[in-house]
Amino acid sequence: MESELKDLSSQSPEPETVETIHDDGSSPKDDRPLLKPETSAAVSAESLEEMEKKFAAYVRHDVYGPMGRGELPLAEKVLLGLALVTLVPIRVVFGMSVLVLYYLICRVCTLCLAPNRDEDQEEQEDYAHMGGWRRAVIVHSGRILSRVMLFVFGFYWIKETYRVLDTDPKPTTENEGGGQCEEFGRPGAIISNHVSYVDILYHMSSSFPSFVAKRSVAKLPLVGLISKCLGCVFVQRESKSSDFKGVAAVVTERVLKARQDASAPLMMLFPEGTTTNGDFLLPFKTGAFLAKVPVLPVILRYPCQRFSPAWDSISGVRHVILLLCQFVNYLEVTQLPIYFPNQQEKDDPKLFADNVRRFMAREGNLVMSDIGLAEKRIYHGALNGNNSLPTVLHQKDD
Repeated sequence: MESELKDLSSQSPEPETVETIHDDGSSPKDDRPLLKPETSAAVSAESLEEMEKKFAAYVRHDVYGPMGRGELPLAEKVLLGLALVTLVPIRVVFGMSVLVLYYLICRVCTLCLAPNRDEDQEEQEDYAHMGGWRRAVIVHSGRILSRVMLFVFGFYWIKETYRVLDTDPKPTTENEGGGQCEEFGRPGAIISNHVSYVDILYHMSSSFPSFVAKRSVAKLPLVGLISKCLGCVFVQRESKSSDFKGVAAVVTERVLKARQDASAPLMMLFPEGTTTNGDFLLPFKTGAFLAKVPVLPVILRYPCQRFSPAWDSISGVRHVILLLCQFVNYLEVTQLPIYFPNQQEKDDPKLFADNVRRFMAREGNLVMSDIGLAEKRIYHGALNGNNSLPTVLHQKDD
C-alpha cells in the first residue's frame, strides 16, 4: 500500500542526473537562437534513429525537429521572423493582461478570507473551502478567462467530441470493469492524458477542476494565488514517505467529496506523470485511483502541420515562443463515458488504473508504452550531448 500512496506524487524520486531537468523532462534553459540550427549534432543520425524507436513517446513530429532545433526551410524562417516581431509581442501583452486580471479577481475574492491549512502538510494551503458568491466569481471568471487565454495562444476553436455510453460494454480483458449499469452519478476525478501545459488551460475552461501541482507553484507570483483558488494539492517530488501519505489522504478526500457533493470541484489528475507527444499513453500511477470512485476519462490531441504544441522534447521557453509564433493552433478533445469500477478494481487500484488506461488507449487510438520519466531524461540528455545515464531506467508500479 505504501508504494501506491507514493504514486500519488506525479513521480517517485528519480536518480540524480548531471543535467538539471524540469518536471516535463526538458532542459531549464536553452540559449540557442531560434532561427539557427544546431551546428554540431549531439548524436549521430544512426544513434538518433535508434533512440527515436526506443523513446517514441517523446519524439517530436514537426518541421522544427528534435528539441525544436532542426534545420528550417527558408519560408519557415521568414514566417518565424515575422511572427517574432509582430505576433509574439501582441500575444504576450494580451496574455499577461489576462493573467493579471484573473489574479486581481482572485485577490478581491480572497479578501478577509483565511485559507485552508493542513496541520500535517505545512505548505498545503488553498481556498478549496470557498463558497457563495466568491466561489461563483472565481469559477465563472476563471472559465471565461482560460478560454480567452487559449484564444490568445491561437486556439481559436476547439473540436470537442462526447462519446455516448455503450449499453452493452464489451471489456477487452477478463478483469476490465466499466460496468456502468451498477452505479450512477457524478465522477470523483477527471483522468486525462498529458501532452502540454495547454492541457491545464483547456480543463480550466471546460470543468474548472482542482489540480495536483508542484509545491513551488504555490510560491510563484500571480500564479501562486490562482493555484490556491483552484484548490490545488501541492506535492514535493523528493519527499519522505510520510509526506506522500499525507498528500494521498488529501487527494483521496477531495475525490470522495467531489463524488458526493455536486458543488465541490472535481480533481483533475494526469496519471502518466509527464508529457508525451500525444500519440502514446504511458503507464498510469495508481495513486489517482485509491479513492475507488468512478472517473471521467478525457483524451487530448494537438494536430499540427508546422509546430507541434506537444511539450515533449523541447525547452519550456523555446516551446512558448514557437507556440506564440504560430498563428493557428488546434486542439481536439474526446470525452469518454464515465468509467465505473467493478469490485475487483475497487480492491486493486493497480488493476483499476491499468483498465482505465486500456479503455482510453482503445477509444483514443493511442499506443500503450511502458517507458516513463527516466527514459525521457535519457533521451533529452542524449539530444543535448549528455551521456551520463541514470542507474535505474524506469521504476515500475508495484
